[in-house]
Amino acid sequence: MYIPSFNKLEDKQEVISFMKRYSFGTIITAANNFPVANHLPFLIEERDDKIIISSHFAKANSQALDIVDKDVLVIFTEPHAYISPKNYEKETNVPTWNYLAVHTYGKAILLEGEQAHMELLERTINTFEDSYFQQWQALSPEYKSKMIKGITGFEITVTDLQAKSKLSQNRTAKERDNIINTLKTSSNTNESDIAAYMISQKQ
Repeated sequence: MYIPSFNKLEDKQEVISFMKRYSFGTIITAANNFPVANHLPFLIEERDDKIIISSHFAKANSQALDIVDKDVLVIFTEPHAYISPKNYEKETNVPTWNYLAVHTYGKAILLEGEQAHMELLERTINTFEDSYFQQWQALSPEYKSKMIKGITGFEITVTDLQAKSKLSQNRTAKERDNIINTLKTSSNTNESDIAAYMISQKQ
């Protein structure tokens, strides 16, 4: 990913928090020199100072065959917002786009066995809807086993983390304030979220 030095997001914990907040990512591999992508919810955790991201494919999804012993890219992105030149002090300017994005490269392993898949599903439930966990526990073992047989779980150990925060860092303080004021009251959550990130950057 192209990242000018002033857009580089280097705080590891800040990057992890962003990944957890916008955890519906895009996994990209290549099969016979042809790019393949799917969109999945990911779990993000740290183990022994390494970032591990986990998810599962539907059993029928052939991309699962492309991730073992190969370089895998997972992209986390959102929010984003159009930035109008009307926010700038000079007329000789053009529109741009503000956004945040994280690219994670790594090596994947497939999970093996029903227990490992059960643990993955239960961690997924507790992450995205912990109130459902009691209902899940009440389901029959046969039903759970059937669900597990329909997925292929995996983990990726991140070997390269690239994070970009393009939030008008190269503009004047007045121009950044103009952008914040334009976006923060927007009904578009992408725009208001970008404003919030820009405000937190000032603090």
